Amino acid sequence: MALWGGRFEVGVATSTQEFGASLPVDKHLYREDIAGSKAHAAMLACQGIISDADALAIRDGLDAIKEDIEAGAFTFSVDDEDIHMAIESELTRRIGEAGKRLHTGRSRNDQVATDTRLAAKHLAGQLMEATLKLGRVLVETAESHSGAILPGYTHLQHAQPVLLAHHLLAYSWMFKRDFDRQKNAFDAADACPLGAAALAGTSYPLDRRMTAFELGFTGVIPNSLDAVSDRDFLLDLQYACSVCAMHLSRLAEEIVLWSSSEFGFITLSDAYSTGSSIMPQKKNPDFAELIRGKTGRVYGNLMQLLVTMKGLPLAYNKDLQEDKEGMLDSTHTLLQCLDVMAGMISTATFNEDVMRRACDRGYLAATDVADYLAKRGMPFREAHAVVGHLVLVCEKRGCDLVDLTSEDFKQASNLFGDDIAGALDIESIVAARTTEGGTSPKAVAQQLKLCRTAIVAAEAMLELVHTHDAMNR
Repeated sequence: MALWGGRFEVGVATSTQEFGASLPVDKHLYREDIAGSKAHAAMLACQGIISDADALAIRDGLDAIKEDIEAGAFTFSVDDEDIHMAIESELTRRIGEAGKRLHTGRSRNDQVATDTRLAAKHLAGQLMEATLKLGRVLVETAESHSGAILPGYTHLQHAQPVLLAHHLLAYSWMFKRDFDRQKNAFDAADACPLGAAALAGTSYPLDRRMTAFELGFTGVIPNSLDAVSDRDFLLDLQYACSVCAMHLSRLAEEIVLWSSSEFGFITLSDAYSTGSSIMPQKKNPDFAELIRGKTGRVYGNLMQLLVTMKGLPLAYNKDLQEDKEGMLDSTHTLLQCLDVMAGMISTATFNEDVMRRACDRGYLAATDVADYLAKRGMPFREAHAVVGHLVLVCEKRGCDLVDLTSEDFKQASNLFGDDIAGALDIESIVAARTTEGGTSPKAVAQQLKLCRTAIVAAEAMLELVHTHDAMNR
């Protein structure tokens, strides 16, 4: 009979017991459940609700169960609905009456909410560490290719030349924002539900702030109904996962493109490539493709939780049992993706000569030629039309702007002088983009300093998170 079976005359049918069990998923939260129970027992003893001897027996019993689980020596029973029942039943079997007193002043509703918040904090911290690692890799790769130039694109068409470092740092800033979102998710989970009991609080004189402090929470949730029914913190975490997965997918797409024969900008390490079972020459960017593909499952988990939550009245409903599997899947999927991407970037070869040669196609100097005319008094819209005509001339001749003669330019406008060649030089075009955030070497060097400063600040923040999280591990 279940621990809650006193009111029932007939046990749960086998099929419904299996259907309703959450143990296959929430057994992964055994550390959090044991930490919460130890803190609760210590508080009960401190408040005189249970004896010190019972609290000590509970603590030692829980520690022994944790050791057995981690050693693979703990057998989960098919009769256990969830990790809470599994641990409490075994604790009672081992230490007797003291184990039955553990649940005083507590419900599985505030218990599972506490476990889930502790898990969310821990996973958010792991994501922050992995995201920061990838950010470092991107900055280091940018620094090691500080002079490389490649075509910048809009609509996947050649647009203007940019530094490779500038391109990579764009992703570094994306992952910096992901780090911040993950920290926000950590903060959203950082409040303790224990003491809310089933939904209305309890008549026992609990010290909620003591258990919150013991578990590393910064405070308690002020409303007991909200404490047991809120899963906004999981939505925050899953949203952070989804945005980060989207950024990874964008970077993965560029790796797929850049490693193709058509681009040839990048050569992936053999360790991050696969071959074909039929075509011996193939070297496929499978892992970049997998990162791109796994984004869908992360999005799906966010949508699943949103749909689960949308029709729930206060307070706890069994639907909330469906909140943890998506969290675990999204975070573990994203942790793998972040690790693989960091390895892929750090071991790749960037073919700077191929990138530079690609800048000689696609009329990358067109905007600067128009600017040349505008700086000599021609309205930019007129200059735009003049250069558009020159591009058309090039297309008909099968050449680029740099192949036109001075006479060709002068026929298009008498404002062109012999110095027009300077406006066609790719290195000069890049160097001229000196505005803050631009692609000139000077601007990118300043941006690298900002990135390094941001990384140092993130490292300090991560250290605090790990210290906070270690209090309940």
